[in-house]
Amino acid sequence: MNLLEVQNISKRFGGLQAVKDVSFSVRQGTIKAVIGPNGAGKTTLFNLVSGFLTPDSGAVSFKNAEIHGMSPFEIAGLGLSRTFQHIKLFSRMTALENVMVGRHVRSRAGFVAGMLNLPWTRQEDREVRGRALEIMDFLGIAPLADSEATSLSYGQQRTVELARALASEPSLLLLDEPAAGLNMRETADTAKLIGKIRDRGVTVLIVEHDMQLVMNISDEIVVLSYGEKIADDRPLTVQKDPHVIRVYLGEDDA
Repeated sequence: MNLLEVQNISKRFGGLQAVKDVSFSVRQGTIKAVIGPNGAGKTTLFNLVSGFLTPDSGAVSFKNAEIHGMSPFEIAGLGLSRTFQHIKLFSRMTALENVMVGRHVRSRAGFVAGMLNLPWTRQEDREVRGRALEIMDFLGIAPLADSEATSLSYGQQRTVELARALASEPSLLLLDEPAAGLNMRETADTAKLIGKIRDRGVTVLIVEHDMQLVMNISDEIVVLSYGEKIADDRPLTVQKDPHVIRVYLGEDDA
């Protein structure tokens, strides 16, 4: 079953055609990667899928429902969550509080109800806190719960952001360069975490620089070049594709 369908999607910024007529699907229960050289349109594609940009043409369907044109919050509520290339944690908040923020799309309490401190909101807050701690424990960062998020190491902050994305209980998780800035050990740990997340039943779509990580964890890979799809297949097949070799190997990915 295809959880995500991207059909002939395009996006232009002035004279730049960032994404051109791109189509692909993501099967439920898999890890799919999007790779390509500098300026290939990978992050733009992520922004189109997650609602941060609206396509000029084409369609994006999630769970057989069209989502292009919906807000990121609405899309997250349907079960599609994401992380970002540059970490976006809230300063002066603990790691636990940051993860709890990600649970907001699954909670009933709004700002006014929370300020009034009603009994049912207190109960919900305990439930949100408990669920956030469970996710942090799953990712191995529960001991960091009370630490200020932005005081943690770069790798730990990456994992907190990942926990926050998982707090919304997504069916599909979009990871935008989750290993960026990590050392070899942290990258290996991240690969293991992504595998654990998939084994937990969450489908993953990933943009990543590290080709060893991509080849090791991906079931399928989409390759973009100058905004166009040039390959979409299993890792070993993509690795041997003459077109991919010609436009990709030896160039810096971004």
